[in-house]
Amino acid sequence: MSSNKEFDAIIVGGGHNGLAAAAYLAKAGREVLVLEKLEHPGGAAVSAHAFDGVDARLSRYSYLVSLLPQQIIDDLGLRVTLARRRYSSYTPDPADGSRALLVDNGDEAATAASFAAVGAPDGEFRAFTAFYAACRQLTEALWPTMTSPLLPRSVARSLAARAGVAEAWEAMIEHPIGHAISKNLGSDLVRGVVLTDALIGTFAQADDEDLQQNICFLYHLIGGGTGDWDVPVGGMGAVSGELERAARDAGATILTSADVTAVRPGGVVDYRHGGQDHTVTAAWVLSNVAPAVLNRLRSRPAEGAAAGAAAAGISAGAAAAAGNPNHRREGAQVKVNLLLKRLPELLDGSVSPEAAFGGTFHINETWSQLDAAYRTAAAGSVPSPLPCEIYCHSLTDPSILSPELQAAGAQTLTVFGLHVPHRLVTAENNEDRRAELQAAVLASLNSVLAEPIEDLLLTDPDGRPCIETKTTLDIERAVGMPQGNIFHGGLDWPFVEDGEPLDTPARRWGVATDDPQILLCGSGARRGGAVSAIGGHNAAMAVLESEPPLRNG
Repeated sequence: MSSNKEFDAIIVGGGHNGLAAAAYLAKAGREVLVLEKLEHPGGAAVSAHAFDGVDARLSRYSYLVSLLPQQIIDDLGLRVTLARRRYSSYTPDPADGSRALLVDNGDEAATAASFAAVGAPDGEFRAFTAFYAACRQLTEALWPTMTSPLLPRSVARSLAARAGVAEAWEAMIEHPIGHAISKNLGSDLVRGVVLTDALIGTFAQADDEDLQQNICFLYHLIGGGTGDWDVPVGGMGAVSGELERAARDAGATILTSADVTAVRPGGVVDYRHGGQDHTVTAAWVLSNVAPAVLNRLRSRPAEGAAAGAAAAGISAGAAAAAGNPNHRREGAQVKVNLLLKRLPELLDGSVSPEAAFGGTFHINETWSQLDAAYRTAAAGSVPSPLPCEIYCHSLTDPSILSPELQAAGAQTLTVFGLHVPHRLVTAENNEDRRAELQAAVLASLNSVLAEPIEDLLLTDPDGRPCIETKTTLDIERAVGMPQGNIFHGGLDWPFVEDGEPLDTPARRWGVATDDPQILLCGSGARRGGAVSAIGGHNAAMAVLESEPPLRNG
């Protein structure tokens, strides 16, 4: 085992959060080493040529950006362009595919007429608008806290009260979000559109008492205070690419194809690179891998780690890497990427495909369908119909396609199938389950289209259809997300419970583990999840707060 020089910080995992942490620390004059297992940095926030011989760079795992603060973009000088979409969503009526709800951010009158067209009760559009306006007031008040030291719950609640949104706090934070949705809205279809914000990547029901669906709902609405989800121009790889550039420009060392094999006490990290074993040490180890992966690297089973955390006086909320049950939650989605000759025609002739696919396209996601799908999956079967959401990157940003594909009218579709918990997939059935899930996704799409989606698939030079499907197990194997959980585990509230200790920088920033030298800097940190770089920012702030500044820093 060879020994290398000591660093100020070693970052395990070169995903976008790790790159953000590296950039902040290197800019502050720290010697930083990033160790990435894959051949390229970026983790799940990458663009990829998913189909051999086809010049289309798809955002393979993560698609849209909402939670990346402008503060981080400015601090690190990131040259990223995030394009706003005019349309919020399009939702065909599963009972009558010739009509659908189109939420058009640019035409309030047309949106109101669309509510009436799908048979929503009188006043539903006003109630829908008022519901989201109240939510937005709360998220605008809470958003600035995401990149500041954590607040206790009572202080965050007082902040909401001062902002005049105490009622929204009660609805979104204190009680199952399903209560507020069903109280304020009457249409099964409209209720479902709202509920989907609480279910992306989360296997839950509207009225679950553990409120995991509420936390997911809050994170889907809090970005920028507005909840807008924007298209990263150039694909998600453009975002992680800029974070990599910022880190390298600041002096960080980024080593790819470096497989970390152990994280040991005293800031010692073992890794394998170039066929050789290496050991490096640092004052700080920042973990950008999932908490469950970190436990394995530390040779600590979750139960033993939890006991160690309790002995150290660390609360459940601060002990994410030490056995927090919330961070052992399974993923619950299937992801399908498609490349089409053109957009499909709809059963609904009143809306153009460009408008329908210009926002989030909801399929079979009414309130009752989502509940039925959950129950089916909980019983061990793939839901039918499968609730799905579609995003078309190329409509907003055609730059991910070659000029030839653009000229031919090609379009990308990315489908996110809900209520597909990891428990449905095993190493033995993964291949068959993948085929079953892909068929379920295509059937769900075809239920609202005027032509089979299969007929529109482009083919690669070998004649294979341009479609790829990723189960939770595929995602776990490709990018190390345990059980395919896109958040590295369950999400946490962006505040701490009253009485939870905030006596160290790591605890104040929500990045603590039971080892004071090891910090969480990824989606497993409190306020982690999605492409935000918040976990990386907050871990870096904890490090810098823990040390005196360098004289030349």
